[in-house]
Amino acid sequence: MRQLYLLVITLLLGNALYAQSLIKGNVVEAGSNTKLADVFVKDITNKQITLTDKSGKFEIRSETGHILVFTTPGYVDDTLYVVDLTQKHVELKTRTIALSGVNITSSRLPFDPHKEYPDVYTKSKVYPLSPSSWFSKDARDARRLKHYFEHEEQEKKVDEVFNRVYVGSIVPLKGQDLENFMTLYRPTYDFITSNNSESLAVYINDSYKKYQALPPDKRQLQKLSGQQ
Repeated sequence: MRQLYLLVITLLLGNALYAQSLIKGNVVEAGSNTKLADVFVKDITNKQITLTDKSGKFEIRSETGHILVFTTPGYVDDTLYVVDLTQKHVELKTRTIALSGVNITSSRLPFDPHKEYPDVYTKSKVYPLSPSSWFSKDARDARRLKHYFEHEEQEKKVDEVFNRVYVGSIVPLKGQDLENFMTLYRPTYDFITSNNSESLAVYINDSYKKYQALPPDKRQLQKLSGQQ
């Protein structure tokens, strides 16, 4: 009876490991075949996540029947239904910088990564007496994801302050012209956190003067191409 019990447990563990197969692939820009780094990849079924490396490659625990979502600023989100475990090739279509600016708030992560992915923050910690916390792939990947989440959180804070309603109340621009201006002169997170509202208003006014001095063709934003 004990042997039968152990056999069942072994089979169940084996099936679980098989189900969570490692899927590999690469992500490029559609039309140019440019390799895209730091694309956020998520399996919405099992909530596994990863980022593409500098060569656009990724690997993620998934299985057939799951759906992978690929997201990165400046590109249209894409989904992939996993029908097999072969190498995946994903091409993301670019969107204009202005459209990215319009959608940037909605594309920010709408969840708290600390609550959603606590393992990322646990694995990203470095312990002096644990070499694996320094050099293992899981630890390195976790640190990249942590950095990604931190960057997204910073961008959300910029969006909250440097928004169309506020900027439009200071400069006489509307519609596409306003979007172009906001994308060209978007402040950094460090600037937002180290300056008050008065300083931001001065920055916007000074930036508007620079915007007016630009030739008309320099005020028009082109499609992103070859973004790394």
